[in-house]
Amino acid sequence: MLGPVEWRMEYLTVMVIVASIAGLSQAQNTPNISCEDLLPGQYVCSLPEIDNVTQAAFGCNSSRRVAVPCFPSPGTFCSGRIFYGNESRSEAGFNRYVSCRHVGSKSYLTAVGLSFLGMFGIDRIYLGYPAIGLLKLCTFGFFMLGQLADMILIAAQVVGPADGTDYKIDFYGPIMTNVVRDENTFISYT
Repeated sequence: MLGPVEWRMEYLTVMVIVASIAGLSQAQNTPNISCEDLLPGQYVCSLPEIDNVTQAAFGCNSSRRVAVPCFPSPGTFCSGRIFYGNESRSEAGFNRYVSCRHVGSKSYLTAVGLSFLGMFGIDRIYLGYPAIGLLKLCTFGFFMLGQLADMILIAAQVVGPADGTDYKIDFYGPIMTNVVRDENTFISYT
């Protein structure tokens, strides 16, 4: 006959074996989904690494996208493994592409400084618009109205480099970001 201590040990051993068998059968019945198919809220993505010189993300390509590592939430089973929340960057579950600033060689401070000489068209020539620059030179900056307009447009970053890149901003300064709503926008009406 078993005493109270031995009986409890036997009971706990049987319960551990039953729980293990139940856990194995549940893991075998769990669908193996890819980590890329997780819904928002089931994963967390890191922020992109920022270059201190250009104030833009490292690895940003001309399509204005950069890959960032994403980690499934702790306890999530995907891509054939369970994630515990302590994985390193190299053990990321998957990568997501986020928008970024594609920075070229044109400096924001230089463009704003040259806009004060806009009556000679130097600002537009620097940004890669030589025809408008020569026209401003011949008309004395469109009779100074073009210079005033360009000072505002360049300072507000509406007019940028002609190659389609963003300004290189040498400090933690004013970066204009267009906020748009498109087919990728998620809106929750609760």
